[in-house]
Amino acid sequence: MAVKKEEELYEPLKAYYEALGYQVRAEVKHCDLVAIHPETNHTLIVEIKKTFNLALLLQGVERLRLNTDVVLAVERNRKKSGSHNQRFGDLAELCRMLGLGLITVTVFKTKAPTIAVLAEPGEAPLRRMKHRKQQNILREFHERSGDYNVGGSTGRKLVTAYREKALQCAYVLQHLEEAAPRQIAAITKNPSTASILQHNYYQWFKRVRRGVYVLEPAGKQALIEYSYVVNELAASYEL
Repeated sequence: MAVKKEEELYEPLKAYYEALGYQVRAEVKHCDLVAIHPETNHTLIVEIKKTFNLALLLQGVERLRLNTDVVLAVERNRKKSGSHNQRFGDLAELCRMLGLGLITVTVFKTKAPTIAVLAEPGEAPLRRMKHRKQQNILREFHERSGDYNVGGSTGRKLVTAYREKALQCAYVLQHLEEAAPRQIAAITKNPSTASILQHNYYQWFKRVRRGVYVLEPAGKQALIEYSYVVNELAASYEL
């Protein structure tokens, strides 16, 4: 059940913190909710919004200048199909990275609201660096000979390191007419030449007999399509 106003989330949040022993006040110096535990004097600032958005995130960061522990509270409405607010795992990790807490409130028609604590204030991020994927990025970066793509573009074929190597093979085959992988590798200095020809991912090559390949029409067209890449790659070849 979707709430109409964020004020509807206040009472469930107040009841939750009071059950934990906190004294709760609303709208304290522009803070939506302030909770203080009378025994420990532990203080929480909670900012409330119907949905998670950038304004709420920035507000939470600003509140960190006022208090160590800040929590963002939003409604959890499962009917918001396709909304970024369904990615609560990612949002919780983002809050952890910023030192914020995250709570969701689910409101029902016939039963009491439920509170879910997705991240505690100051909690360390749960997700670690993906070292293998980091190494893949570095390998791809260093294996490219130049910058042939446009950042942010969509729907365009990317000039990857693999495509560059396939273009190298196609360029050499065009000049030699037919060749064995070892001949092409000797010119391109590409140790993965045999694998590229055998797998033939782009359907540019054809094996005419054992260990000998020729260039298919699709490969010749690729050399025209990617001439701006080929011209750079071929500058160092002696053919």
